[in-house]
Amino acid sequence: MDGCAPISSERTAGRAAGAAATAAAIYGGVMCRNITELRGLEPPATDEEIEAAARQFVRKVSGLRQPPPAASEAFELAVAQVTETVHRLLDALPSRRQPPATVPPLRRPEVRARLGR
Repeated sequence: MDGCAPISSERTAGRAAGAAATAAAIYGGVMCRNITELRGLEPPATDEEIEAAARQFVRKVSGLRQPPPAASEAFELAVAQVTETVHRLLDALPSRRQPPATVPPLRRPEVRARLGR
């Protein structure tokens, strides 16, 4: 994939492990530089799609594909806060005339097949 870097296969414990594993499956084991537009999707962006984009954003700005154990709680809090903020933003923005040019990873057939959905 263009513009992507490998994600480490090691995962932290608890909720972070499940979310990180899902993100690794969604992105095929890579961390991409681009985050897919969510505004204007039909049907609207799901909670899972919004959290995946938030996680990708936090990874990008922190420079961490997975946080060290000492920073795991702060990392997950940042993901939750970005997720909440994106929900509020999408709810407040006006409708789009046309859908975004790209499809979020969770809507791509190859990703859905990889996740067994």
